[in-house]
Amino acid sequence: MSEASHREPAARRRSVAPGPKAGWIASAVVLGLAAAAPLAAAGAEGAGPAAWINDLTPIDAAEWDYDKAAHLIERAGFGATPAEIERLAAMTPEAAVRWLVDYARQPDDLEPFDASPIWDPGMDPFPKSRAEAVRIARERGESMGVAMLPEGESRRLQPVVNKFFYGLRANAVETQRLATWWGERMLRTTRPLEEKLTLFWHGHFATGNTKVRDTRMMLRQNEMLRAGANGNFRDLLMGILTDPAMLVYLDNGENVKDHPNENFGRELLELFSLGVGNYTERDIREGARAFTGWTNDVLEFEFDAEQHDFGEKTFLGRTGPFDGDDIIDIILEQPAAAEFIGAKLYRYFVREEIDAAVRGELAATFRDAGYELRPLLTRIFLSRDFYSAASYATQVKSPVQLVVSTYRKLGLTELPTIPDFNRLTARLGQTLFNPPNVAGWAGGRTWVTPATLLERGNLFRDVLYPDTDGFWAPDRAIPGIYQEVEDRLAQGMNITAATQQGDAESSQLADRDEDYNTRYGGYLGYVMAFERLHPIPRRVADLDLARMLEEAGVSTVADVVDHLTRRFLRVELSGADRAVLIDFLRDELAADELGPAGPQTETALRALLYLILSTPEYQLA
Repeated sequence: MSEASHREPAARRRSVAPGPKAGWIASAVVLGLAAAAPLAAAGAEGAGPAAWINDLTPIDAAEWDYDKAAHLIERAGFGATPAEIERLAAMTPEAAVRWLVDYARQPDDLEPFDASPIWDPGMDPFPKSRAEAVRIARERGESMGVAMLPEGESRRLQPVVNKFFYGLRANAVETQRLATWWGERMLRTTRPLEEKLTLFWHGHFATGNTKVRDTRMMLRQNEMLRAGANGNFRDLLMGILTDPAMLVYLDNGENVKDHPNENFGRELLELFSLGVGNYTERDIREGARAFTGWTNDVLEFEFDAEQHDFGEKTFLGRTGPFDGDDIIDIILEQPAAAEFIGAKLYRYFVREEIDAAVRGELAATFRDAGYELRPLLTRIFLSRDFYSAASYATQVKSPVQLVVSTYRKLGLTELPTIPDFNRLTARLGQTLFNPPNVAGWAGGRTWVTPATLLERGNLFRDVLYPDTDGFWAPDRAIPGIYQEVEDRLAQGMNITAATQQGDAESSQLADRDEDYNTRYGGYLGYVMAFERLHPIPRRVADLDLARMLEEAGVSTVADVVDHLTRRFLRVELSGADRAVLIDFLRDELAADELGPAGPQTETALRALLYLILSTPEYQLA
């Protein structure tokens, strides 16, 4: 099978000329981003006065306007169109925040994830490695529901190795499908804070499918986090500590009474609830004992009483025969728990630095509410501090926020999949369902590195100028490392010749005695996976910028620039930068007005938008 045979049918190409060269635009981002935060503070005219900094007093109706509403939906969601912002601005601030925070009042009619039929009963539990799959087969004569070949056959373990790589490849691609589905939810939801909070908890309770290797578990965790995203923090803690994906990720199946594993206890205290400095090493060990026997039977939580330590533990100054439920209750009795979670939510939604007094007030709100999240979120989003100059347009967008908010501001109703959603965010350092480690994504300024600066500046080139003919669908195409194998097999070579590396004679001699061919198994795993995986529908962004501007009543070159910068930027451009954009569009159109819609007009407008999306100011929310 050739690469083309694994590709989805190309989406219809729009009649838009190739975009401007990216290099000089990206250079502008490199030069300007370092100064972006000071620029934002100076140019963010929609921000509240300096006196609002660290003031948790609720903003009143007289202080509420379009810019405050735009800031709220940018932070508590993924941005919005001008019409959606106007709707929020027409509310009182209390009503706008209530609409976002109490989102269960809004319907959720989005489609559930359409899982591919990639799992069969023999695959549970899936081996941790190829070596384990082979060991099981040698001991039992089969593994993952696949039997070894009979005595005397060559490569007796090849079916087992093929099945292992099939499971590995199918699960990895299915996770890409799951991430695309989630991106679609973020784009289309009528409950933007629900998805934004789910993204927060995904980073807080970070779990990576590279280790879990079961998309079903990742989906269940995602659904659990979404269901409790604005609920009670204790329920979320209990949910994640009985979650099969997290149990696998932190190796709690190996946490047994005779040999406690401290991973679970350490991350619970350090990352999930209290933070460094609020517990001792003994607390980690004793807490781990309380969670012995907490394991999973594939997709279900299971308590193994035989492996649980029922003895007394001394934890955070308390002594008793504690189990996991007791440990959670003791943790939440600590003042540090409310401070730690409150401060982390503040940094996610407001700004990196949190004043000690603000930290204390938010913690008190959280504790007094019995760890219910809605009162805490409401206080944050209504506070003058949230809209102050220190908070307004000073946050570097995460890759997911950058991509999804752009699509929402464009008014798209379907997630573009050319270019691939996962590849767009991964280029900037964020892959959904695969955070870098158990600490999740650091966020903030760490999103901006020398490696990602150019990528950020040029990110939307392939959105505005999609290459449907040259698009390489990662869920359909054999990766390059196996393309040579496929090509050789297509030429009629046998498995040994097609997979050989280095000296052909030595490869053939070695092949006579091997029980399986790893490279062939790796290749065939993709071929088998593609037979069962549902393909990701491939489509380009449904863009018609000329129509968008016509509907906005915009026609002159200057008004076009003002509309697009106001629509996409939270920071006002300098007069000099505005003049550059006006001159650019005038030159592209050879006119002072848009004129009739057509390919030339659309090309000019996309070039202008590309410049705006490449500015350092656009990196800020």
